[in-house]
Amino acid sequence: MARKPKTPRWLEAARRRTMPVPEGSRADWLARALGRAGVMPRAEAERAIREGRVEVDGRVAHDPFAQVHEGSAVRVDGQPRTLEARTLALMFHKPAGVVVHGSDPEGIGTVFERLRPVLPPELLGYEWYAVGRLDRDTTGLLLFTNEERLVAHATSPETHVPKRYVAEVEGRPSEVALQTLREGVLLEDGPARPAVARLLAPSRVELVLTEGRHHQVKRMLAAVGHPVRTLHREAVGELVLDVPEGSCRLLTDAEVERGLGFAEGRR
Repeated sequence: MARKPKTPRWLEAARRRTMPVPEGSRADWLARALGRAGVMPRAEAERAIREGRVEVDGRVAHDPFAQVHEGSAVRVDGQPRTLEARTLALMFHKPAGVVVHGSDPEGIGTVFERLRPVLPPELLGYEWYAVGRLDRDTTGLLLFTNEERLVAHATSPETHVPKRYVAEVEGRPSEVALQTLREGVLLEDGPARPAVARLLAPSRVELVLTEGRHHQVKRMLAAVGHPVRTLHREAVGELVLDVPEGSCRLLTDAEVERGLGFAEGRR
């Protein structure tokens, strides 16, 4: 008999939640709430909780998955901390070679390891989630946020947030090849949505996609006979990359709302 899959701890915690949540507040589990509010990143929060350094509503908390809400009275090392948090987003210029994962088996490094040294001190306490992925050798615009709902919004195939890429390819794409990309290429995992495609130089193609499947740009260009040599993402939504390689900046609320279509009322 096959073994029954083990239920993740976060899901068990979610099923056990019975605490009433005040109207207008938001429920979460403790370690994640601390990271979202910028108190400390989630891994640090889990250690602090297990060490007995965190109190919730006057009691020492020992479970990182304990339910809390934005109005919970929280103390860390005896100091009161708020769980209220606004949505933040960062623009980061990803260099080639690093991966968008928590660890890199090849030892070159991850985007999270590159991000933390360039964060201003007031942003170091947040848990940052990458909004989508870029391949190891792909450079350009990568967004980070403290809000998982923004990740879901920006990466959902239903949202159709456009992403603009520039690819150096082998050969010179013909107008026939470009038109095929505009009409939608048939890939092994199904047809790709029609893309905006134009030739910028003899071997340089600009593509705008409204979906983000695995290696999609590379597979689409290979399908029309022009394998990718280098790939760079210039824009996501209306946000255009404007920081040097390896650096970041905090987006304004207006940029998040207008540039990504993530309005306050949808959060």
